[in-house]
Amino acid sequence: MTKDIKELAGRKLNFFQTMKAVAWGFFGVRKGKGYADDISSLNPVHLIIAGIIAAIVFVVGLVMIARWFTGYLT
Repeated sequence: MTKDIKELAGRKLNFFQTMKAVAWGFFGVRKGKGYADDISSLNPVHLIIAGIIAAIVFVVGLVMIARWFTGYLT
């Protein structure tokens, strides 16, 4: 790994704070200052993992709602 990647991966923001930032990103209601603070302190590895987890939860949630709704109508 390059020095830059090692430095970015060493950031100390915990995974749950990263999940919170990803959730704000999904809703799209993050203020500019909060966004700048997140970008300067988020661990990119945590960010990628949190994004994948959030996307999976979102898709599974949509599938569950669709299955419930179609089962409800029949």
